[in-house]
Amino acid sequence: MTKTTRAGRAARKAAATARGAATHAANGAEMMRAASEVIAARMTILADGLADPMKADIREMSLMGTEKLEAMGASATALAGAMGDLTARASASAMQEMGHAARAASAMASARTPQAALSAQMSWAMGWWSRASSQALSVNAELLKAQAEALKPIHAAATANARRLKK
Repeated sequence: MTKTTRAGRAARKAAATARGAATHAANGAEMMRAASEVIAARMTILADGLADPMKADIREMSLMGTEKLEAMGASATALAGAMGDLTARASASAMQEMGHAARAASAMASARTPQAALSAQMSWAMGWWSRASSQALSVNAELLKAQAEALKPIHAAATANARRLKK
């Protein structure tokens, strides 16, 4: 793969990551707005229940806890899976980098001239820089994806509740 192809691929990945970040920020704002609406509606329900316990909306009051537990459980599951995947990728990348380093050390040790050793070292260093930059972009994209997946069940619960409680 040429340097130009790699640079183009990295630029497209960075642009996609930026678009994803913008979408996640909008979803986060929507979730926070919905959460404030739900909190306001439920505070009214709680106050009404305290004012007249016989007319308290027990069903809605019980949902306040169970919904949070379900959404947080789904969020934790999504986050654990994403972090496991990211850890596996990081381990694989570290192993590959050890192989690159071993080959570079061998090339430097077997070089016939100081210039050849320096060339092997520089080749490895430039390759490392390229690989590290690419991996940093990938990790950022994966972390944004993990954040989105972790917030998805909370967002869904908050927005569904806001729609339901507006009635």
